[in-house]
Amino acid sequence: MAQKPARAWQRMLSGRRLDLLDPTPMDIEIEDIAHGLAFVARWNGQTFGDWPYSVAEHSLLVEALYGRMNPGAPTKWRLAALLHDAPEYVIGDMISPVKAAVGPSYGELDARLQAAIHIRFGLPAEVPQTVKRAIKRADRVSAWLEATQIAGFSEEESDRFFGKPDEGIIDGHTITLRPPVEVRHAFVARHETLSKALG
Repeated sequence: MAQKPARAWQRMLSGRRLDLLDPTPMDIEIEDIAHGLAFVARWNGQTFGDWPYSVAEHSLLVEALYGRMNPGAPTKWRLAALLHDAPEYVIGDMISPVKAAVGPSYGELDARLQAAIHIRFGLPAEVPQTVKRAIKRADRVSAWLEATQIAGFSEEESDRFFGKPDEGIIDGHTITLRPPVEVRHAFVARHETLSKALG
């Protein structure tokens, strides 16, 4: 007797059914992404404060840092920076050691979801490598700020793991934890602003 295939879709609060093995842009909504990311904790939840530091909050910080580090960047790449961790709204945030243990299948799933998300919001399925690297640099600065301000790392440890950021880039960036509902609204609002600027 043939075994019934495992369910590979998830129902979203918007009512969409997202197939994780074959995601389509039509099944992706920004409200679902914002809601999911606002409830996914960075650092496996090992941060100080009364609220978890969410992937949505991290994404807002990365986009702001990317803009500061690349002042002439087109709006579409700022949107790509905001959405750089968007697949985690369904697959969660795995710390690097866990990703390494899971192997290449995690990366393949992430890439499929990212491509569908990009297409849904008017971006190329795959962003250019130069842009990816620039977003990754902003991501590492964000990790340094998070590590030193809310995750209990010393500056020396953070410098070793993430690289010492330029003082001009991090100046004025203080992480304040907020309730998920606030972060969700902020993420949707920022997405709206960038999308309108795309025209």
